[in-house]
Amino acid sequence: MRRFIIDKIVQWKNNPKHKPLILRGARQVGKTWAVKKFGEQHFAGRFHIIDFEKRSDLHSIFDKNLDVTRILSELELALNRSIEPGADLLFFDEIQSCPRALMALRYFYEETPSLHIIAAGSLLDFALAKISFPVGRVRFLNMYPMNFSEFLLAVGRDKLAEVLLSAESGVSETAHQMLLDELRNYFFVGGMPECVKTYAETKRLIKVSEIQRDLIETFRADFSKYAAYADKRCLNSVLTNTARKVGRQIKYAQLADGFTPPTNKKAFDLLNSARLIYKIRATSPAGLPLGAEASDKKFKALMLDIGLMQHLCALNVSEVTSKASLLNIYNGALAEQFVGQELLACGVENLYYWARNAKSSSAEVDYLIEHNGKIAPIEVKSGAAGKLRSLHLLLKTYPGVENGFILSEREFAQIPEQRLVFYPLYHTCNFGS
Repeated sequence: MRRFIIDKIVQWKNNPKHKPLILRGARQVGKTWAVKKFGEQHFAGRFHIIDFEKRSDLHSIFDKNLDVTRILSELELALNRSIEPGADLLFFDEIQSCPRALMALRYFYEETPSLHIIAAGSLLDFALAKISFPVGRVRFLNMYPMNFSEFLLAVGRDKLAEVLLSAESGVSETAHQMLLDELRNYFFVGGMPECVKTYAETKRLIKVSEIQRDLIETFRADFSKYAAYADKRCLNSVLTNTARKVGRQIKYAQLADGFTPPTNKKAFDLLNSARLIYKIRATSPAGLPLGAEASDKKFKALMLDIGLMQHLCALNVSEVTSKASLLNIYNGALAEQFVGQELLACGVENLYYWARNAKSSSAEVDYLIEHNGKIAPIEVKSGAAGKLRSLHLLLKTYPGVENGFILSEREFAQIPEQRLVFYPLYHTCNFGS
């Protein structure tokens, strides 16, 4: 499989002023695989891996003090190999298991800046919240499930992926239909690497469903690690109900029966920290930065992965594979999940949406992002331009917004006089960095 994040890690490597790199992402999105692949390709024979879950005996090296010279010397003894700054890559995997190693990263940067060091792990945000961690001493890189282009490459549709990656707007009618057909498969399989690998090898959706079930159980098993913060039953309910409410405004009281809204909020925030869900706040398109007026009370949510979402929602395979329109599956929620997930995976750092602040108003635009230094409102719709009432209202209310973008199953088109640009769903990555 090919993961585009490796290209970003190569850019980090080639920067003479590189800082220690922390790779953040949910469990099972492929962080360890990506770093190992990068190490094999660029540090052959000079690549050192320390898995802090497997090597708990090495935690004590960091307990004494955070003197980097001593730490490197003792790690060399433990690994029985020399570690040469400037020539070697040191990979701390599952670093959340050793918070002192996280703290040490700033001293690696200050005292051995030529050493290439990468840290990765799940539930990192929990560990970071408990330690003193000065800003500016490390670089963060977020990793998500495989995007649609990576999926195409993994399932052997290289030429189709090449067409998608090279076309900024229109493709041939044949390619357009092929891409929509593969997108339908992606709606079910999703981007979790193990699911994609299983589908590529077997083409059997029932096998993929089994992997999705196992992954969800793995995430739920992690809930015991949150025990000090939230009830496991509440976490289970919030996870499932958030999946069922993708595309709709979230009310804490509706996320878990038998628990108070503050309890549900705590569970929601924990799942957000674990990167199993992603909070999307409402904001105004009046100007940049979009986060300046973002609301903490009015928000929607995305799931980590579209395949896991449809599994949690207990959708029948035929619901995904037989609907004439991708926009109609699960009342459009899968399409909205896909667009949000794809935007994140392709480099959009922050997602927002617009909901008109007027009594009894239902006007809402699915996403607001910053793209090329401008505000880009994005609607996920199957309708014609005349039915895009909310988007038209936004463009009329905020004349500083140049264009509105519609992602649907139709091919690329523009209506300049209405400031509208239409892209096919599969071109969502065009809005990435």
